[in-house]
Amino acid sequence: MDGFQIFTSIRYDPALLQIPHLGFTNTGWNQAPSPFYMLDFHRDRMLRAAINWKWEAAIAAISGEEGLERLQGYLQSITTEIGNGPHRVMITLAQDGTLGHQISALPATHLNNLLPDCLPGPSPQDPVQDGKGTTPTKDAIYELLVDGQRTAKSEFTHYKTTSREMYNEARKRAQISLGDKKEVLLVNDDGHVMEGSISTPYFWRGGKWVTPPVPAQFDVSQGSGGNDGTTRRWALERNLVTEQVVLASSLVNDEYCWISNGLRGFICGKVKSKWNELFEVVTLV
Repeated sequence: MDGFQIFTSIRYDPALLQIPHLGFTNTGWNQAPSPFYMLDFHRDRMLRAAINWKWEAAIAAISGEEGLERLQGYLQSITTEIGNGPHRVMITLAQDGTLGHQISALPATHLNNLLPDCLPGPSPQDPVQDGKGTTPTKDAIYELLVDGQRTAKSEFTHYKTTSREMYNEARKRAQISLGDKKEVLLVNDDGHVMEGSISTPYFWRGGKWVTPPVPAQFDVSQGSGGNDGTTRRWALERNLVTEQVVLASSLVNDEYCWISNGLRGFICGKVKSKWNELFEVVTLV
């Protein structure tokens, strides 16, 4: 695919500046503090993509501490006059190393859902529900649809780029419009859950939360084919979840789940399966 760019969507939220004063620990980048949610992970993800395509100028632009500082400075320069509310900042990285951006408003999100110390299990008795004050809330309602068509693994599902036809088509099949509280799960050619069109899913298996596996570098013979998201990496590194293949056919009615992304953090849900010829309906509550 010619003419694509690498991109990532970062949450700008001045409320994150309170993190060090509210008892949060082990938050990584946002312990500093910073209004940019998991900025270092966003940089790392873009850098891995640039390395994959051997974009030398782009690699040079964001590599190392200097590159991270350059990216942070760019974000600071474009968010100085957008107010105190949370915003989505879409950052693009071109082959020649040029950065671009788009900015739009976001709704407020509880800080516990951005930086949780646990993901509560599907019942009050589950031992993972012993958070120390930063347990995420369960007040979001989404409807998650399982795509009825298979999506092939590729570099463009592993790395986040502006070539998003497979995601756009899945959302179109699921009849998701802008602003809908809906998501669609992509399924690979093996019948494994790959990822959501804009999120990472987590399912309760064997007494723990699991997410579809993703290799460090793209390899069509490994993993489920999805993107190595920022919040996914954050949850894995803190042992909130582990990797495991999840069959689309294993989803059951009323199954409790979580999804996450770099804009809204962690959102809880329940599976409501209603198979038809196109997709399964899964309601997040």
